[in-house]
Amino acid sequence: MRIIGGKFKGRRFDPPADKWPTRPTTDFAKEALFNILNNRLDFEETKMLDLFGGTGNHCYEFISRGCTDATYVDKFPGCVQFVRKIAAQLKIEAYLKIFHMDVFRFMEYTSEQYDYIFAGPPYALPTIDTIPNRIFEKKLLRPDGLFVMEHNPEHEFVHHPNIVDVRNYGSTYFSFFEDKS
Repeated sequence: MRIIGGKFKGRRFDPPADKWPTRPTTDFAKEALFNILNNRLDFEETKMLDLFGGTGNHCYEFISRGCTDATYVDKFPGCVQFVRKIAAQLKIEAYLKIFHMDVFRFMEYTSEQYDYIFAGPPYALPTIDTIPNRIFEKKLLRPDGLFVMEHNPEHEFVHHPNIVDVRNYGSTYFSFFEDKS
């Protein structure tokens, strides 16, 4: 895993491979996504949320580009421990809130709103198709915000009322949502 942009560009991290429950976004897909985000977001002004945060890679990319308000949520203890370790190595603890909890529970109880939300759930998660509706029902996205969900071709959101774009990079799909209410 490597950081592809910003002040930490080129830094590499090796998450433990033993029983690791994550599927990190490929560098190719991540670079394509961040090329899009570079034209849509002011990272320094963005309050971001990373659901199913895994290795924390998405948060590191945002903080590397100047974000000072990143929130990470994952329920797997090994992932959370790894993210705390990398945050300490990068000295970014002041910019990163880490929640060791179930994502659906977090969405149910948080009262925060975000400029940008990224969800990279396990592709086999039985409730993956409910995530966009939950984001909008709970009003987690600010009115001018952007929500991006990573998924595989087995899931399709083109008929969702808040969808604005879908991009695919091999077997990785990114669906882009905005609050259209």
